[in-house]
Amino acid sequence: MQLKFDENHAIIAQVLRYCIREVSAFVFFTGQLLRLLCWMNRILYNITCSVDADIHEEWLDWMMFTHMPDVMRTGLFLENRICRIHEFEENGITYAIQYICKSKADLDRYQRDYAPELQKSHALLYGERVVAFRTVLEILHESKTPFADVFPN
Repeated sequence: MQLKFDENHAIIAQVLRYCIREVSAFVFFTGQLLRLLCWMNRILYNITCSVDADIHEEWLDWMMFTHMPDVMRTGLFLENRICRIHEFEENGITYAIQYICKSKADLDRYQRDYAPELQKSHALLYGERVVAFRTVLEILHESKTPFADVFPN
């Protein structure tokens, strides 16, 4: 059986394409609006670490599979990432460890209730072989391409 594609079918196909395009735009806009409403004034907690070159692989493994999951289990952070900083590698390998939380209050709670113990375990393992300083940033604006979450890398 052969289907004939007449003028009525062409109109229906055009209407369907229009509806799909409009629904897609609405879903994208709604997602962006919810992200804006829910994540206003989020806080980025950045820890810059200079790590001795001879231990950096072991340290990175410990950070990714032990320390950062422990920090995330506090329930106070939404996401995290590790970035390598290439400009400052004279005395070791430098990383930026970043956590994002909803509010300064959540960060204050983390620093009060959890950070001392977590930082103590880090100091016991790595001592002066890792030098860290911390920076707190308020996220004022960010944007992503529409497909950033679909194709992350």
